[in-house]
Amino acid sequence: MEATACKPGNVHPAAAFDDLTYADFTRAAQAIAEPLSQAGHVGVGRAALNAVQATRAVVATNVNLGIVLLLAPLAAVPLNVPLCSGICRVLTQTTVEDSVDVYAAIRLARPGGLGTVDSEDVNERPSLTLRDAMALAAERDLIAAQYATNFELVFLTAKALSDRCARWNARHSRTGGPVDVLGLPVWEAAIVETYVELIAQRPDSHIVRKCGQPLAEEASRRAAFVIQGDGFDSPQGRASLLEFDTWLRADGHRRNPGSSADVIAASLFVAVREQTIPFPCPADVRKYALDIQRRNILQ
Repeated sequence: MEATACKPGNVHPAAAFDDLTYADFTRAAQAIAEPLSQAGHVGVGRAALNAVQATRAVVATNVNLGIVLLLAPLAAVPLNVPLCSGICRVLTQTTVEDSVDVYAAIRLARPGGLGTVDSEDVNERPSLTLRDAMALAAERDLIAAQYATNFELVFLTAKALSDRCARWNARHSRTGGPVDVLGLPVWEAAIVETYVELIAQRPDSHIVRKCGQPLAEEASRRAAFVIQGDGFDSPQGRASLLEFDTWLRADGHRRNPGSSADVIAASLFVAVREQTIPFPCPADVRKYALDIQRRNILQ
């Protein structure tokens, strides 16, 4: 769902980067399913490392490091425990060995713009538990911040996704119209709107690493402009959304709001597992992706 939604600045069925395609994301998603399903048994760090290794076996570039780092703790929560209450225990029980494995996963994934730090650098052996090591990076990295805040933003975003799905469904049910928004399935419209709002609320840390704080703040201002008023459910909003997408792609893919997209993926995991949004049939999502690709080729 996350990879298929046509989010501004991201890879999706109708848009690719020079080194990354929609097919890469779907292959990677299939590859990490089994390793992440073992997180409750092997530990968060080992599950993350196994997932990145599985990804590297099928994709040549960094596709999903942020997604893996967010999903591993969530997947470690027992199925009979609500995520919002179970995540704190999982994070509290992380160890130094979890940090060793996650550092190895980060080095293997080779994310762009990582740089170095004075303490607990990923090129050195860690001395802190995974939660504590992530806390050191919380101010500069949106993914790391989730470990320090019990995934607060992920849960808030999951609620926003659920609220938007419910609102769009109710609106179209009242009017007797089709259950879609601007020709999009409700789930995709909710993802795109929530994603743009997420960028508007805080500078994307992936853009900060690649392009600097001022440009990330510019992205937030442009995102806020898109969702003002009626959002993209209006002619002006649709034009603003397209302009925002064009601006994000103007400098190769350095302006890609990758951290925000990763949070969306984790929030979808939460919403689907907690059954707060309707889960579309996977076959329908695949068919929809193919339809998008065909329309793009014809255009």
